[in-house]
Formats: sequence, structure tokens, C-alpha cells
Amino acid sequence: MSTSAIPPTSQRAGLGRRVLRANRKPGGRTIAFGLGILGFVVIASAVGHFVLAHPNAQDLNNTLAGPSGSHLFGTDDLGRDVLSRTLAATWLDVSVGVGITACAIVIGLAVGALAGYLGGWVDRLAMWLVDAVIAFPYLVFVLAVITIVGPGILGLFIGAVGATWAFYARLSRAEMLVLREKAFIQAAHTLGYSRRRVIFRHALPNLIRPIAVYSMSDIVQNILAIAALSFLGLGVPPPTPEWGAIIQEGQPYLLTAWWISALPGVVTVIVGLGFVLVGDGLGEKLGIRQDAVGS
Repeated sequence: MSTSAIPPTSQRAGLGRRVLRANRKPGGRTIAFGLGILGFVVIASAVGHFVLAHPNAQDLNNTLAGPSGSHLFGTDDLGRDVLSRTLAATWLDVSVGVGITACAIVIGLAVGALAGYLGGWVDRLAMWLVDAVIAFPYLVFVLAVITIVGPGILGLFIGAVGATWAFYARLSRAEMLVLREKAFIQAAHTLGYSRRRVIFRHALPNLIRPIAVYSMSDIVQNILAIAALSFLGLGVPPPTPEWGAIIQEGQPYLLTAWWISALPGVVTVIVGLGFVLVGDGLGEKLGIRQDAVGS
């Protein structure tokens, strides 16, 4: 073999760096980009909440004004600053969407982990309840609860949690059925650890990974549900700023004052994109597909 066939040291070093980069787990840049979007939105919302005008402050002498230096998103039919209302709505929609998902995870994880670990009649009863909940479409279930509790955040929150916990229960049960046969779980039994310690200290940390991936898309679904129900007048009551309500208020002015509905809609899409990118990045890094998790 001739020495001319051997690449120079600099080329070999560069090739080695490219191989190392190729072998790294993907998803880091996607997560960083998604977190960057969400971080920017949170900071902008904080600035809008503490610095900009009150979201419900009216200026009847400046109604339906287009985007300008003084009103970046323009004003609505009551002269309210659309940017202030949009940023104030961000606090509400995102916090409620995340809160719904967190409560659903806690309930679903507890039910699914216990069902998968204990088996027997506990498993059958839990899965019967899960199947009964999943049989109802998401919005139908939420609307039924709102009809009973009444329009507002409370009814929406209870309905959304009640409609989504079952998916986490089914997912955690399936993962637990696999985990309880693993060697480290069997070793914990051999050492005489209690069931509570085996479930909460050894099994649950391994159940959280696929749930974390699926929860990102679930947050987006809950945020869109909040906006959709508020758009229909069944969610957050006026004059509280909320994305769906703001879009609905601007609907009569789509041809003359498009910014009232369009710009809050764009913010909604950007926030949803941020959560989806974080979920995709986590799925790539952990080797989990969101569509596989959610199926």
C-alpha cells in the first residue's frame, strides 16, 4: 500500500470529528430551537404583562388602528392594544395547557403503573375505566363536563384532565408490563424491597421518558382546545384575554382589521411549534417516535 493512499493527519482528524458528530444522538438542536422559541415567548409575555399597557384598557379614540410603532399588533374595536391582550393571553393559555397535562400525567401514571405492576383484577378494572374514557372523543367529553360544571376555566380544566389521563394510563401500563420482567426489577424483589419502593424508585423513572415525549404534543392539543372552546364562548369568559376569544372578537373585522385575529393566531402557531419541536427532539434523543407513543 502506497503512502499516497493514506490521508494527511489533518484530514484524518477532520474525518474523526465528523464521525464523532455523526455518532452523537440527534435531537439536541431541535430541542434547543424549540426551547428557544418557548423562552422567547415567555420573556415577551413577561414584558407584556409588566411593561405594556393593561390588556383591557380602552381607547375609543383609537379603535381599529393598524399595526404601528405605538401599537405593534394594532388595536381592536374598543381601542385595546392587541399585543398586550395577546401576551396576557399567553400566560393563561400556556399555564392552563401545561397544568392540564401535568395533572393528567400524575393521574394516568399512578393508575397505569399500579395496573401494570399488580395485574389481576386491579389491571382489569383500570383498563375497563380507561377504555370507557377513551371511547368518548376529546371535545365531546370536555363539552359534557362544561355543560355540568359551567363555562369557565374550572369546567374546561376538569374536562380536559378527565379526557386525557386515560392515554397516559394506557401508555404507563404498557411500559410497566415490560419493566416488571426486567432483571433490575426482579433483583429489587429478591432484595425484599416493598412494592411502593419498586414502583416509585425503580420503575417510574423509566416510565417518564415516553410520557415526556408524548406530553409535548398533548400540551399543544390542550392549548388548541382552550382556544377553540373560548372561540365558541364556552371557555374563558370575557373580558379576560385569551387567544381564542381574541380571534373570535376580530372575526367581524377580518377584511378591514385583519390583525385582530391574524396576529394572535400566528402567536398560537409559534407556541405550538415550540412544544412540538421540543417533543420531536426528545423523541430523537431517546429513540421514541411521538406517533408511536400516542398510538
